Amino acid sequence: MPDLTLLHTAEAHVQTFQALAPEKVLDQQVRAGWLARAQGGIDASLRAEVAGAIAAADGPVLCTCTTLGPVAEEAGAIRIDWPMMQAAARIGGPVLMAYCLESTAAPSEALLRRAFGGRDPGLTCLELGGLWPLFESGDRSGFAAAVAADVSEALGAMDFACVVLAQASMAGAAEPLRAQTRVPVLASPEIAMEALLQDR
Repeated sequence: MPDLTLLHTAEAHVQTFQALAPEKVLDQQVRAGWLARAQGGIDASLRAEVAGAIAAADGPVLCTCTTLGPVAEEAGAIRIDWPMMQAAARIGGPVLMAYCLESTAAPSEALLRRAFGGRDPGLTCLELGGLWPLFESGDRSGFAAAVAADVSEALGAMDFACVVLAQASMAGAAEPLRAQTRVPVLASPEIAMEALLQDR
């Protein structure tokens, strides 16, 4: 039985998560077509496929796709960004939340507000959609550098209590940003893996 089953929508995530838990047994499943199908809305067919994959897994399941997070949660999976949003709530606002895909904006904001409960997160959203082609083309270092540069610019313009990198694909920007600022920079892969595997 694996320590954790991960449902990805990009092959690039496999190496990231294995590096975070090299001693753990991870069942990493890549469903590359799911994200493209979800861009125009999640239909009944896709919803059923996600639920079926989660039901077939042995043990806990982590969905690493922010867009599919709400559907995966309904089917019993853990959303990649939930531990990160809880961490942001512990720090408090104002929060700068950066994202690249428009389809992740609403579920990410809703989850952040859920974590904050009745408190105001003082949320500022930073849309970086123009950078997504870098990730899609496989230029992970270029993508991370570009995300870090744009987030750094936003940090220079306003004061924030923390930064939330909304998508798992943006995690590579965390370390460059941490070298430039004292503001906590939160990335979902490391926070989720620590939270889910510490007792396993």
